[in-house]
Amino acid sequence: MKTAVEELSPTRVRLSVEVSFEELKPSLDKAYREVSRQVRIPGFRPGRVPPQVIDMRVGRGAVLSEAVNDALPELYSKAVEEAEVFTLGQPDVDITQLEDGKELTFTAEVEVRPKFELPDLTGLSVTVDNAEVTPDDVEEYLSSLRERFASLKTAQRPAENGDYVTIDLSAAVDGEPVEDAQASGLSYEIGSGTMLEGLDEALAGMSAGDSATFTSELAGGDAAGQQADVTVTVQSVKVKELPELDDDFAQLASEFDTLGELRADTRSQLERVKRLRQASQARDRAVDALVDAVDIPLPEKYVEHEMEHARESVDNQLAQLRMPLADYLESREQTEEEFNTELLEQSQRAVKVGFILDELSRTEELSVNQAELSYFVADQAQRMGVGPEVLARQLSESGQIGTAVTEVLRGKAATLVAERVKVTDEAGHDVD
Repeated sequence: MKTAVEELSPTRVRLSVEVSFEELKPSLDKAYREVSRQVRIPGFRPGRVPPQVIDMRVGRGAVLSEAVNDALPELYSKAVEEAEVFTLGQPDVDITQLEDGKELTFTAEVEVRPKFELPDLTGLSVTVDNAEVTPDDVEEYLSSLRERFASLKTAQRPAENGDYVTIDLSAAVDGEPVEDAQASGLSYEIGSGTMLEGLDEALAGMSAGDSATFTSELAGGDAAGQQADVTVTVQSVKVKELPELDDDFAQLASEFDTLGELRADTRSQLERVKRLRQASQARDRAVDALVDAVDIPLPEKYVEHEMEHARESVDNQLAQLRMPLADYLESREQTEEEFNTELLEQSQRAVKVGFILDELSRTEELSVNQAELSYFVADQAQRMGVGPEVLARQLSESGQIGTAVTEVLRGKAATLVAERVKVTDEAGHDVD
C-alpha cells in the first residue's frame, strides 16, 4: 500500500492511497462467504454457494464493492499510520479507482491536529491572590459561626427590621379569596425581601396579634401576576440572640476548650483554604497564560462538534430545570445571537486548551497509571452521584476509557504548567 499526503490547510489533509488487488483478497474472500450465506440459490445450501455461481447470479461487481467497504476502515487506519498524521473526526472518502484485478485507489480528506511549537514555560508569569489571613478574616469566620449557634427569643415589642416573625397570610382578588394564596405559621425575617413585595413595609411596627392589609402582585398559583389585597397577621415577634464569644462558646462550637485555641485553629484552617485557592488560581492562570502565548489554527468542523456538545449540555440542564431557552437568555440579558457567539468562543478556547495540553503531555512523555485512572473515575462518579464501579463499566462499554485517560493526562499537564510558570502573589512574593 502506498500513501501520499497533501496538506490542504494547516488543519486539513488529503490522503491519496493505492492498494494492490492482492491486498484486497482477504476481504474479497470474506465478502464471498458473506454473500454465500445471504443468497438463496436452488441446488445450493446457504453458505455453500461457489464464487463462480455468485458471480453469475449476483455479479462480481457487487462482491467487489462489499469487499472494499469491508476493507476501507482498516486501509484508512494503515494510511493514517503511514502518513504520521493525528486525525480528528471522520474522513470524507472518495474511491477513485475500483476495477477487478487492478489496484484500488481512494482519497480521504480529514481534519488533523495542527502543528505548533510550545514556548518556554519558565518565561511566563502570572499573579495570584495573597494567602495571608488577616484578623478581620478570623473575626468574619467566627461571626458566621456565632450565627449558626444563634437562638430566637420572643420580643415583647413591635417588630423591627431584622426580627423574625411568625405570620399568617391570606389574599383576595376583587374581594374573592384566593384558595392557593392562604398560609399560616410562616417564619419570616423582616427585611429579607424573600416573600411578597410590600410585606416588609407592612410588618414594620406590628406586634403579636396585629393584622394589616396591603396590595401586592401574586407570584404563583392560579392568580399569579394579579394584584391582590393581602392580609398579614403576626403571631409572634422574635429576635436573634448571638452567643457570647468566649471560652464557653469555643466549647459549644468546637472541640477546643478556650477561645484562643479556637482562634488559632480558625487561622490555620483559613490559611489552608487560601493556599488551596491560590494553588487552583496558579494552575488556571498559568494555563491561560500559556494558551494566550500560542497561536494555533483551529479545525473548523472540530470546533463545530465541540460547540454542538456544549449546546447539548446547556439544553439538558435547561430541560432538567424546565426552563425555556428564552427565559434563560432573559435572565442573562442576552440575545440568542450573543449566546451563540459566547458558545463559539468558549468552544474555540476549549479546543485550543486541549491541543496545547495534549502536546505538552506528548513532549513531556507523561503517562497515566492505574491508580491515577481509578482516582479520576472515583472522583467523577462522586460528582455524578453513581458508584465508581458503575461509571467504570459505563466507560468501558462505551469505549470511553481513552477519553478518561486523556482527561487525566491533561490534568497532569496543567499541573506541570503551574510548576514551571513563575507565580507571584499580589504582594510580589514567589508562590511555590
